[in-house]
Amino acid sequence: MKKKITSIIIMFLLIFIIIEVLNESSLILKSVTFSFSIWINNVFPSLFPFFMLSEILQYFGFVELVSELFKNIMGKLFKMRGECAFILIMSMLTGFPGSAKYTRNLYDKGFITKEEATKILTFTHFSNPLFILGTVSILFLNNKEVGFLILFCHYLGNLIIGILFRNSFVTNETKSKASLKNAIDNMHIKRISNKISFGEMISNSITSSIDTLLMILGTLTFFLVITTIIDNNLNINSYYQSILNGFFEMTQGLKYVSIEPIPLKLKATISVMIISFGGLSVHMQIYGILSKTKISYLPFFTSRVMHAFISSFILYLIFDYFVYFI
Repeated sequence: MKKKITSIIIMFLLIFIIIEVLNESSLILKSVTFSFSIWINNVFPSLFPFFMLSEILQYFGFVELVSELFKNIMGKLFKMRGECAFILIMSMLTGFPGSAKYTRNLYDKGFITKEEATKILTFTHFSNPLFILGTVSILFLNNKEVGFLILFCHYLGNLIIGILFRNSFVTNETKSKASLKNAIDNMHIKRISNKISFGEMISNSITSSIDTLLMILGTLTFFLVITTIIDNNLNINSYYQSILNGFFEMTQGLKYVSIEPIPLKLKATISVMIISFGGLSVHMQIYGILSKTKISYLPFFTSRVMHAFISSFILYLIFDYFVYFI
């Protein structure tokens, strides 16, 4: 009976969305156009080069290289094997949902286990630094310095979560010291062991990157349409509406928070909270990338809630000191 009720509710919601799309076609068209604008101007330029290069780097042994060089750091800080350093480094450079893509690549290729993949995802949810320092700080908040503070608190919150979860799914630490010679040897062995041509590497990398980016575009568009429908039917205070929008779609929520008549300290605190949680749009992208694997999504969701509170608390705590010294 409960399953039938669930089916009825889902069908009712879908029909309601269709009716809203037909009735408010001009508003929906604007939200779809906005999603394409975000994707073309921000998402694609910032993610495509890194997605493509990360695929090529794996063919040429970059995973083996950083695994050897960072194995002691990863082991002591997070109690994980060195291969996870690749995910950590690339995620910090590209931003989400890159961490899920890199994690799945290494999981599919046997570099890491299901438990290690689940754990590394909890603390590699980094926003693209160019997005925070450019779009959020300059375009939205009109304050470059606050952008650095948001970036610092967002990254620090991730690392704190990594340390808090370090005793979960512990990988046996290696006792040998990192060796540059071994790292180069391992990288070389991986490169010469590849049986595919360079042209095929490029082709595979482009195809994989485009598939992921199109999935991101579709998810982004869908959630922007949903937030438009919610805004059109839910009559609440604009302040709470901006936070609700951020819960569904991060970029739109950040934009609305920035135009609220509230102090900069509160804007920055809410912004880092929204960025650290990611919005359901990003969560759906992560879930889509992890589909058809045994990697658990729930620890990722739990850590994002923790991340949102930790990073926003740190920012609110040090904001006045930061402003005093700049």
